[in-house]
Amino acid sequence: MAWVDRRRFLAGVAGVAGAAALGTMPAEATIRPGRDEYPFTLGVASGDPTATGVVLWTRLAPKPFEPGAGMPAAKVSVDWQVASDERFRDIVRDGTAWALPQLGHSVHVEVEGLRPDREWFYRFRYRKDTSPVGRTRTAPVHGGALAFAVASCQAWDNGYYPSYRHMAGEDLDLVLHLGDYVYEGGIAADGGYRRTRTPDSLREAPRDLERWRMQYALYKSDPDLQAAHARFPWLVTWDDHEVQNDYANTRSQYEGDIGALRAAAYQAWYEHQPVRAPARPGPNGPRIYRRLRWGNLVQLDVLDGRQYRSVPPCGWGEADACAAAYDPSVTMLGSEQERWLYDGFRTSRARWNILGNNVMLGRLDHDGDAGDRLWHDAWDGFPAARNRLMDAWERHRVRNPVALTGDWHSTFANDILRDFDDPSSKVVASEIVGTSISSNGDGDVYGPYYGPMIKHNPHIKFFDGDSRGYVRCRVDRDQLRADLQVVSTVSRSNAPESTFASFAVEDRRAGVQVL
Repeated sequence: MAWVDRRRFLAGVAGVAGAAALGTMPAEATIRPGRDEYPFTLGVASGDPTATGVVLWTRLAPKPFEPGAGMPAAKVSVDWQVASDERFRDIVRDGTAWALPQLGHSVHVEVEGLRPDREWFYRFRYRKDTSPVGRTRTAPVHGGALAFAVASCQAWDNGYYPSYRHMAGEDLDLVLHLGDYVYEGGIAADGGYRRTRTPDSLREAPRDLERWRMQYALYKSDPDLQAAHARFPWLVTWDDHEVQNDYANTRSQYEGDIGALRAAAYQAWYEHQPVRAPARPGPNGPRIYRRLRWGNLVQLDVLDGRQYRSVPPCGWGEADACAAAYDPSVTMLGSEQERWLYDGFRTSRARWNILGNNVMLGRLDHDGDAGDRLWHDAWDGFPAARNRLMDAWERHRVRNPVALTGDWHSTFANDILRDFDDPSSKVVASEIVGTSISSNGDGDVYGPYYGPMIKHNPHIKFFDGDSRGYVRCRVDRDQLRADLQVVSTVSRSNAPESTFASFAVEDRRAGVQVL
């Protein structure tokens, strides 16, 4: 397949990925509809890598903030290529995919037949336009170290994404995103903390599919987020703000049944993420929990902690503990996902067994010795489900269980106790909770609130509630090391980054060490 539109192709690469990587994007910019009908305004992405394949994604959206995004109400064909080199001299796979209007003209290509443990380059073409080039990679068959970033919580109007600018310059194998990719509110005319003029179509909160599509388009218009997507394959799950704050299954504390809202939000999520066919909404809902194997080194189980959970028995949010939460029928993951997860524990041969987890697993006692006041949107609200998870780790002798968690806009390093109702029980696992990319902006929000509680929780080895950033991880045979990478501000996209704290989990030694 010979593509002759080389000049426009190179301009697209330089204008999107290159500018972000070189740090030349302006600190403030006006968000405008796509120029010159260019269809790849939302960039490209890859995800869910295996040893032989990967998912490639894009969406055609020349006018992303209008209904229909400037595309005809008909299916169109999009060409794609995968090469072993970034100049596409050695094309190893190519083909044509349909972009369907009922899926927002998004494209999900599941490429197979690639060699393991290699980097690959990909691009798309629609008519005479060529997308930016993306880089991805396949997993190893046997071993090797794994380097990855953990991110979550990126409210667009709370600040820019300098962390993604820095992340795109790292030497990583993948990105694990643990939810709150978008937030469910309307966008002010001034762009909130970004001080950026935004389209009028974004004022009202998303309630239907077309408006959710525009919300994702706004987030994906960010050049630093596009650069991080184009640089690495991603593993993505959702949390609550992709639908509504603190929802459980189809229920909301604000408006009762949100089944219709959830269905529209879930479809928009699928349309904008590099995920495989089971994540496409259907009669039984999308399935997004899945498993990545990095040779025999890591088994990474990505969880869905929202779609199947029970309504918190003791109340929404902060409330006193109650006996009803210990009923065996109360679930965080749903029975089918629990069976899948525990079967995976039983058959795992990996040295490290990692959970990609939405909300905090460790206890956060709010009120001292009584331990009655908890946050029930986290695993604290589902102690019976948490105990079943501990049982499964012990029953199957799971080696090096580690939970990596998002949601809290704060950083915690936690020892996970076999029974949090018994502070003397043994440590069975480790947890690192990462802070937000931008949510809460530069405000000192959670440090003053949660800080005084930490003394009541000796299993919490580290806490920071005031920094924005991500967690950079490296796993080898002997340890998992995690570095908290924070930026000085989210008021501009080129803010400097530093390592605020570092943690380690040693092989066969449960618990987190603060370095």
